[in-house]
Amino acid sequence: MIGDLYILTAPSGAGKTTLVRLLLANDSDIRVSISHCTRAPRLGERDGVEYHFVGVPDFLEKVRKGDFLEWAEVHGNYYGTSRSGIEAALLAGQDVLLEIDWQGAQQVRELFPTAISVFLLPPSLAELEHRLCARATDTAETIARRVAAAREEMRHMVEFDYVIINDELQRALHDLLAVVRATRLRYSAQRQRHSILFATMR
Repeated sequence: MIGDLYILTAPSGAGKTTLVRLLLANDSDIRVSISHCTRAPRLGERDGVEYHFVGVPDFLEKVRKGDFLEWAEVHGNYYGTSRSGIEAALLAGQDVLLEIDWQGAQQVRELFPTAISVFLLPPSLAELEHRLCARATDTAETIARRVAAAREEMRHMVEFDYVIINDELQRALHDLLAVVRATRLRYSAQRQRHSILFATMR
């Protein structure tokens, strides 16, 4: 059975990281792809856990060799998803979640048109700015740049299958779990998962 590929995209500060952590705690049958990135680790981040942290020359060499399923420059840093890692997991029947920006989502959908894409929205731009400030990890200039980028990113939500508004975390989690569960109940998925049962129904 081939696994399902999920794409989750959100502006910085929309709560994506927290939501994904809760998703994994509630669904053991899905795993998150660990991206490569060139920015410095934030406090508490570990190489190979949150990201594979690499230098710019190493990253660009991987781009040249075609190692990435998708890659993009975001806020002055490079991010990319290992193509071989994703393909191997899906062929092994593992459901995989990609946390990527809208540019990466476009690239992935070209190669995996059946991928299920979800855009996570903050309840307002004012709340987004408040959350970014509360992090206390960025300068005022960086926060202003992220809010401006969020406006541009949100113009692309029309390209996604589902939109979840993260105004209340548990409700957003319930909505994301509903997307995953509904995907697994599609006829094609159920036929693969219960092939013996389906054969007896003919």
